[in-house]
Amino acid sequence: MKRALTVLALAASTLAAATSQAAPVYYRAVASGPAEDIPNGSPGSSVSAFEIDDLILRAEVPFRDLSSPTISAHIHCCTVDAFGGVAPVAIPFNDFPLQVTAGAYTASFDLGDPATYNPDFLAANGGTPQLASGALIDAFNGNQAYVNIHTARYTGGEIRGFAVAAPIPEPHTWAMMGLGLGMLALLARRRFTPQTRLAK
Repeated sequence: MKRALTVLALAASTLAAATSQAAPVYYRAVASGPAEDIPNGSPGSSVSAFEIDDLILRAEVPFRDLSSPTISAHIHCCTVDAFGGVAPVAIPFNDFPLQVTAGAYTASFDLGDPATYNPDFLAANGGTPQLASGALIDAFNGNQAYVNIHTARYTGGEIRGFAVAAPIPEPHTWAMMGLGLGMLALLARRRFTPQTRLAK
């Protein structure tokens, strides 16, 4: 009996540990010239995608139509207000495509590694990656972190966009939505079936 209880307790603890892991969280950042702290008329744009899965940050940063070649890009954190103000560099985008006006950048960052962060950001947030990652994730959730692409013409930043939570629907959600839209279309078709008029 004691052995059976031990096995059950072990199984329950394993199940609890498996279910306690947080699911990945997704964000989008729509970057433009008018979104800069000093707005500009750049035709450039970017819709960046970020995923935070435990302590791994994945970034996909496509960009196009910049007015001059790129010189750097980063994630800045943390502004005092949501969607406004400026902040220092938190995570530099190493190996970002330079001297181009269009391209794409994809990278994964280990938020548990102190080398991921700008040293000033790390020092300002307790000096440990645990505290720095907590500040960064809180800023992502509070719309106080932004991606910024700097160019030769706009050295302070040509386009920027604040990170905003972007939940990804589960496959069964898409299926239910498709089924619901199909039923609505069928009902609409039945309701608006043309009636033949009787001649007078």
